[in-house]
Amino acid sequence: MSDESRPEPTYPAPEQDPPGQTKLMDPLPDHGEQTYQGANHLSGKVALITGGDSGIGRAVAIAFAREGADVVISYLNEDEDAQETAEWVRKAGKRALLVPGDIKSEDHCKELVAKAVDEFGRLDVLVNNAAFQRSRGSMDEISTDEWLETFQTNIHGMFFLCKATVPHMPEGSAIINTTSIQSRQPSPELLAYAATKGAISNFTAGLAQMLAEKGIRVNAVAPGPIWTPLIPSTLPHEKAKRFGEKMPLARAGQPAELAGAYILLASGLGSYMTGAVIPVTGGSIMI
Repeated sequence: MSDESRPEPTYPAPEQDPPGQTKLMDPLPDHGEQTYQGANHLSGKVALITGGDSGIGRAVAIAFAREGADVVISYLNEDEDAQETAEWVRKAGKRALLVPGDIKSEDHCKELVAKAVDEFGRLDVLVNNAAFQRSRGSMDEISTDEWLETFQTNIHGMFFLCKATVPHMPEGSAIINTTSIQSRQPSPELLAYAATKGAISNFTAGLAQMLAEKGIRVNAVAPGPIWTPLIPSTLPHEKAKRFGEKMPLARAGQPAELAGAYILLASGLGSYMTGAVIPVTGGSIMI
């Protein structure tokens, strides 16, 4: 999809219940289904992607498969979206393993990694991408349960998965965390979500130093406004309709536009990169 053909605000953006479904979005997101062409940068690798059913996770799964990787798709309960992502992986000639479950549970994270290793015999790339987000106008609207769920999903689950995965990772493996522009430019209505994204950036920097001696690289991608099911299902309707219009590029990004950053960090192309955060923000500055 060329820049000229990418949809720009105003979107119809029909409202949805969280976490949202891809098929109900208008316009439909671009995950690179018709455009991404691989070059064997991940040939023979196995990647585990959380939140791999839709949005950024689907775009990364498609790109990884077309670069030669088998893919473990971790997701909460969005079976229809997950099956569609798996079909794209298989169309690329690679194997897909679907594992539903809640990464807030350390036991599930251990089981997820065990299933991946049992199926493929190895793990080379972990993409911590799953996230919980809600938009609230005041602190009074944020329940204690919602605050805890945001942290348990976005940062605790990331820790559980890294801890379970690292013992199975050979030298040269990569961990990629999805942080956000919100880690540097927090929106007040995303108070809990933005706080977790700041924690993820810090976690990435620290873990990169901890794992350097093992030859495991740890980096992060920081998306700006990306058109995924989270947007029409968690933002107020008027904000979702005009999502991304204030960026210098004057539009939201598509999930496919992040795939290149994840390929760089997962492959030998990024072999001297660790502890880095790559902004993919439509021009909004993160320095």
